[in-house]
Amino acid sequence: MCIGEDPSLEIWIADGNHEANRAIIHYAPDAETCSELDADSIYLFDSGAQYQDGITDITRTVHFGKPSAHEKACYTAVLKGHIALNTARFPNGTNGILKTCSRVPLWKDGLDYRHGTGHGIGSYLNIHEGPHQISFRLQAKNVPLQASMTVTDEPGYYEDGNFGIRLENVLIVKEADTKFNFGDKSYLSFEHITWAPYQKKLMDLKLLTPEEIEWVNAYHARCREVLEPFLDETEMAWLKKATEPISA
Repeated sequence: MCIGEDPSLEIWIADGNHEANRAIIHYAPDAETCSELDADSIYLFDSGAQYQDGITDITRTVHFGKPSAHEKACYTAVLKGHIALNTARFPNGTNGILKTCSRVPLWKDGLDYRHGTGHGIGSYLNIHEGPHQISFRLQAKNVPLQASMTVTDEPGYYEDGNFGIRLENVLIVKEADTKFNFGDKSYLSFEHITWAPYQKKLMDLKLLTPEEIEWVNAYHARCREVLEPFLDETEMAWLKKATEPISA
């Protein structure tokens, strides 16, 4: 059984069906109900670890075979929302209302997801560390985002009885360099501290704007730069292939 972050969420129960398991937001395998992965599956991997200098929380979604046009369209909508939140600039004092950035690409197709979009991450503490959130929860309205806060960017889509998609990075709130400063509020933006490739074959490139394609290519180039010192020759060969530039 799994309960999502927002109080309005449904309770999801694993029933042993392979398709259903893939659509559970916070799925935890059980010996009686788990299923084996196969080449026709979408696989959502939410990982995190504690280190001496902080905590990671990263989610990627991959397909082991040939994704359907519908799966690619849903993945791309999630990716577009993920990019929209990452590239947002907003006035100092803005709260969890930023959740709309990540949902608009899904809403355009009548899709949505039943969990929050972002949560703080503690150092030596909890992987969900408040008080700030990017969420529909009431407390998200009470705490504005401030420079130096960490927050996740994790939109998703979960099709009941079929599959689930989520993309998650950790961001740091920082001061934004804007041309103007309306209201003398100063403005904020986000900085990445997560570097893991997105699966290109799940993207429908026709649905991405030139700016979004540029963002993916720049992000992947940075992945190669950051990760190369830690990879052996085989691993680096895989990373170079996974991060080859895309074009419409």
